[in-house]
Amino acid sequence: MNITEIMSELVLQIGIILFAVRLGGRLVKRAGIPSVLGELLAGIVIGPYALGSIALPGFPLGLFPLGEGTLAVSSELYAFATVASIILLFASGLETDLGLFLRYSVAGGVIGIGGVVFSFTFGALVGVMLLHVPFMDPRCLFLGILSTATSVGITARILSDQKKMDSAEGVTILAAAVFDDVLGIIILAVVLGIVTLISGGQGSLSAAGILAIAGKAFGIWLGFTALGLILAKKIAAFLKLFKSTFDFSILALGLALLLAGVFEKEGLAMIIGAYIAGLSLSKTDIAAIIQERIHGLYEFFVPIFFAVMGMMVNVREIISPPVLIFGAIYTVVAILAKVVGCGVPALALGFNGRGALRIGTGMVPRGEVALIIAGIGLASGVLDNQLFGVIILMTLITTLVAPPLLSAALKIPGFGTRKPVKADDSATMVWEFHSNEIVDLVIDTLLLNLKSEGFYVQMMNIDDGLSQARKDDISLSITEVERSVTIVTAKVDMPFVKTAVYEVILGLSDAIQKLKDSADPKAMQKELFVEDGRTSRDMLSHIQPEGVVPDLKGTTKAEIIAELIDTLAVQGKLQNRDEVLKDVLEREKTMSTGMQNGLALPHAKTDGVRDLCVVVGIKKEGIDFESLDGEKTKLFILVVSPRQSNGPHLQFLAAIGAVLKDDEIREQVINADSKAEVVTLLHKEK
Repeated sequence: MNITEIMSELVLQIGIILFAVRLGGRLVKRAGIPSVLGELLAGIVIGPYALGSIALPGFPLGLFPLGEGTLAVSSELYAFATVASIILLFASGLETDLGLFLRYSVAGGVIGIGGVVFSFTFGALVGVMLLHVPFMDPRCLFLGILSTATSVGITARILSDQKKMDSAEGVTILAAAVFDDVLGIIILAVVLGIVTLISGGQGSLSAAGILAIAGKAFGIWLGFTALGLILAKKIAAFLKLFKSTFDFSILALGLALLLAGVFEKEGLAMIIGAYIAGLSLSKTDIAAIIQERIHGLYEFFVPIFFAVMGMMVNVREIISPPVLIFGAIYTVVAILAKVVGCGVPALALGFNGRGALRIGTGMVPRGEVALIIAGIGLASGVLDNQLFGVIILMTLITTLVAPPLLSAALKIPGFGTRKPVKADDSATMVWEFHSNEIVDLVIDTLLLNLKSEGFYVQMMNIDDGLSQARKDDISLSITEVERSVTIVTAKVDMPFVKTAVYEVILGLSDAIQKLKDSADPKAMQKELFVEDGRTSRDMLSHIQPEGVVPDLKGTTKAEIIAELIDTLAVQGKLQNRDEVLKDVLEREKTMSTGMQNGLALPHAKTDGVRDLCVVVGIKKEGIDFESLDGEKTKLFILVVSPRQSNGPHLQFLAAIGAVLKDDEIREQVINADSKAEVVTLLHKEK
């Protein structure tokens, strides 16, 4: 094929992969399974060993034809996967908590080392027994290193859900995982050195030869890591010269690519260099902002990597009895090696049986790094399709069984330590406010002030109201929950936090008083629907016949609002009926939504709904709704929408107000004979 054909095939393949991984990830997440497994399975389904090889018009060999050599995919597509693996390990390095690593270096180190030693030894021994080869055979070495990899993303999610992240077991698992990553990277470097030497023609290695390889690999790793950590602040200062957060974040990724290339040239894996680049920047004040800025690249590339790994799985071989038996034995050993290898040292470090079991099961899941190493082994020819299938089976099963195992261990009553655990040096402050709007103002102003102080601010999860601010050694975790602001930081930094919040509240109090003195909301309310406004059929389509109540029974404002909300509740549109009612009534306390000419527009943003909801109510004799003109209100349109979503809440209010500005339409709606007629009248577009 010429270059044009190669590129056109590549872009088509990437487009198909993007849709496949999103669909696969979404489907498995509904079943409570990590999306990475859905992405992997999507790759298996569309790959050259399955649907990808089916001949189609214009594609005689299929959309994903079998690649040449040891790769099942084209070299161009594998190149995309390689870049993705670098981004993934760079991000992993950025997320590594060096403070946690140092603080719990004894417990985490001993447990991490135990898990790595047991996993590597027993993983390699499985290869010795089933492949009938020596321990130093490259295949056995790869089976050993693949067994050591730990992916605690799933574990961290379970610990977070069960409020155990800051427990002794939770902190120890996360610290041990850091050691696992570091030790795994070092062992990978050593194994690759040995494999390279053996592949070069030297059939066996002496103890001195192995030590020399290990010394070189460890020396290169340690040298670059030490250099990176020592120069981290200077590197960050250099990157910040480019001012734009997007510029220096992309250049940080460029640094990871450069280091990855250097390590590959030295006979070590690219991912080792990428991890060191991320690790070096992890304690700088730009780490969080880099994570945020490269998140889009991560979401684009990394699923492609998992799909390509899935494409390399030969479905026929993976379901063959030899592979299934080998995979079952290897998986059982991999699980037991972590439970025993991490659990036994935990017993000697102050944990009881419950705590040791929780730590051991928390270290069970394998994931991204195992797949990357497996891909390296397959591409280098060390692993064949059958062994690659064995590793995929192990990765899938350990990832699936870890959540129920850990959940069961956490549910065992009692503490996991023999003695009470001393509190850490973190401090928490909570400020309560009367409304979510005030909370939003406080947080927005606080984040702006922190930015002006030189902090880098990251919105970690907008839907959950979670932000992080970092500058040098200061780290703040800011959370918005139930009309309150919670900030967690080190005790030594709490005076700074209190000062910052005090200044925010003082400034807002002054600004709000000036706003009250300079604006008249009631006068502004009278002008809302004086002129013709924009309407749209799409906007008004939120009004449906089932959302019309032609004969309201309530006789007071509170009763009418409750009746309208109950209509939505009966339709199953509310997540929390009482919360919606409370939020709408609180909005009414601020200022009545009773307009003029018999119209009221009660509304609120609330966490009690998932989507914008509208209900229309009519009471022909009218009630007192504290309207602007003092007249009785006959037509009520209730609008509620999710607090955190970017929906057309205000646009809908303006659109429906523009329709009902017309006296004739308003009277026709109030006197309509059916729900359908009400909807037809309100759907009229100006």
